[in-house]
Amino acid sequence: MNRKPYPSDLTDAQWEELAPLLPPDTRRGHPRTTDLREVVNGILYVLRGGIPWRLMPHDLPPWGTVWWYFRKWRDDGTWERAEAALRARVREAAGREATPSAAIIDSQSVKTTEKGGPEVTTLANG
Repeated sequence: MNRKPYPSDLTDAQWEELAPLLPPDTRRGHPRTTDLREVVNGILYVLRGGIPWRLMPHDLPPWGTVWWYFRKWRDDGTWERAEAALRARVREAAGREATPSAAIIDSQSVKTTEKGGPEVTTLANG
C-alpha cells in the first residue's frame, strides 16, 4: 500500500484473518491484478463512511472495481461465510462454543399485531 492509510483500513492482523476467507483467483482467463486488500479497504471506506460508491477517493481502486467485488461476494455468499468464520473465532477466543446455542426474542423485537387493543365488530340488523 503506497498511500496514507484511512481510519477504515484493515490492520495487518485483520487482513491476515480475512484474506484466507476470500475466494481464490480462478485459473481461467487473465490472472487477477487487483489488490484484494485495497478492494476490502475501499468497501470499508464506503460502508463506514456512508458515502456513495462513486465518491470513493482516487487513491483506492476504481469505484466500479470495488463495487463489482462487493456485489460478487454478496451474491456468492462470501460475506456470510467470512462473517460466520470470524464470529466462530471470536466466540472460541472468548471461551465460548463456536455457534450460539440459544436466542432471545422479546416483545420489543417481534410485533404480534399491527393494531393495538381488541377489534370491535357490529352486526347489522337486517
